[in-house]
Amino acid sequence: MDLQHICREIGTLAQEAGQFIREQRSQITNDDIELKGKASLVTYVDKEAEKMIVARLRELLPEAGFITEEGTATESGEEYKWVIDPLDGTTNFIHGIFPHSVSIALTKDNNPIAGVVYEIGQNELFSAWKGGGAYLNDQPIAVSKSATHEDVLLATGFPYYNFDKLESYLKVLEFFMIETRGMRRMGSAAVDLAYVACGRFDGFFEHALHAWDVAAGVLLVQEAGGKVTDFKGGDKYLFGKELISANANYFPAFFAKVNEHLE
Repeated sequence: MDLQHICREIGTLAQEAGQFIREQRSQITNDDIELKGKASLVTYVDKEAEKMIVARLRELLPEAGFITEEGTATESGEEYKWVIDPLDGTTNFIHGIFPHSVSIALTKDNNPIAGVVYEIGQNELFSAWKGGGAYLNDQPIAVSKSATHEDVLLATGFPYYNFDKLESYLKVLEFFMIETRGMRRMGSAAVDLAYVACGRFDGFFEHALHAWDVAAGVLLVQEAGGKVTDFKGGDKYLFGKELISANANYFPAFFAKVNEHLE
């Protein structure tokens, strides 16, 4: 399988879906917004973008299954699966805020082997394939080299439906707010991971995530030289609904503090 070719194909597809999303922004009204769950929004734009992506991916790799946020396709391929978030950051999109993104990943035996994150606002295409490195608009990228709390800028996401760990989460945030250069909450986990991969953020953690939020971003970080685990230090980050990532230098200190409070 030519993973570089697949990456180029899904990159083009993500950009086309992103162009559709960009064109639809001015047409969204409150009547177009549906509530999937507490603070979880969806619009016809998410659904139509996903249909577009799924149709093209079926042609690209007919034997693959799908894991999709909006449920357009649910085929369970034996070996390969596409993991798709057609619009990561829907709330941002509805409110006219960036970032929001398209995230597409191909997994083999539930491990990402090719993936792209297209950030629509800045027209930035992040891509990676297993063993091939990570790229931003076709230029190689790498994680940062910062190693201490005082030198890092971190990202996270705020829980919006699972508040079981809220008290512990706030303790972690308090520490990082005091000890680091700052915290950012962008509203798109896919973009957060892409920004770790290119060194804009030194680390990112969040819980209550889904596979489609992170599948492509995880591969970006790994291929850019970073590290990704769950809060226990294991490999359940794709389906375990929790993830911590950072450059290799900072990861031990970062993980220790997140693990102290959240596990």
